[in-house]
Amino acid sequence: MPRKDEGISKEVVKEPTNTKKKEGEVDKLNRMLAAVLEYISDDEVEEIDIEYILDQTEGLRAWWNQYREKNRKLMEEEIKESLGELSLEQLEKIREQIKAKQ
Repeated sequence: MPRKDEGISKEVVKEPTNTKKKEGEVDKLNRMLAAVLEYISDDEVEEIDIEYILDQTEGLRAWWNQYREKNRKLMEEEIKESLGELSLEQLEKIREQIKAKQ
């Protein structure tokens, strides 16, 4: 009789933990989304203050920073790919901006 592969057994054990973790993350995102929607749908709010939303919604600023950092690599690649399409003047302006920041 063939033996059970231990790797398969371990994957089955880990799956419920990952599912619970994902459910917790979904619950957290749902809560943050609800808080944001409550704020922007409030008739008394005349001007939407993003900083207020980020400060007053627990976990939202951390999530937003993490999201932006994950997309940083994608932005870098998009910029690299588009450099070839820019004129020499545009490239020189970008270079000046970079030097000014250093």
